[in-house]
Amino acid sequence: MIRSGKIARLSVFPLGGALLFPRMHLPLHIFEPRYRAMISDALARDRRIGMIQPRDTASPPALFDIGCVGRIAEVEALDDGRFDIVLEGLARFAVLRELDVTTPFRQVEAELETVGESEILALAERAALEIESRRFADGLGYAVDWEAVSRLDDESLVNGIAQIAPFDAASKQALLEADTLSERSELIVQLMQFYGRHDGDESGTLQ
Repeated sequence: MIRSGKIARLSVFPLGGALLFPRMHLPLHIFEPRYRAMISDALARDRRIGMIQPRDTASPPALFDIGCVGRIAEVEALDDGRFDIVLEGLARFAVLRELDVTTPFRQVEAELETVGESEILALAERAALEIESRRFADGLGYAVDWEAVSRLDDESLVNGIAQIAPFDAASKQALLEADTLSERSELIVQLMQFYGRHDGDESGTLQ
């Protein structure tokens, strides 16, 4: 639950399947004119944009209630007007209302979460996550540097998996909305077990 009292106006980038977490990074290729305009605007202001998932495929789509603010940490402006950027996650936010704007990109009024210190998992939680991750990756034929994985701190491991795992948008949103690292880790294990069992089944197709 996001209740900090800190209110901000955010330009938002609705993108299904793309999660950002505080202290994590997300590379993006920006090519649509409206989002090129959004990046140009952000660079001229505070370099912040809000990543959020759309709920549906309507035009414009409804938005989920929770997203994450990112700061443009790296940017490469390409000759044809496109951008390659890397966002650094700052804080989750809760949408309070969408604003009536004349910009080609959408803007919201949002409440920002106060970000605390990095969380840690219990040893048993970490072990369960690593075991299930190996099983899941092996089942999908992924090549993973497990030695490098073992060196990651708990927050980077959990949130990194949440960002890259091939779950559907609703599952990804549930991971973003989990309030503690322990809850997110447990949900990842459950999702890996579910998707692993339903691989190739229409009711559990990986997306």
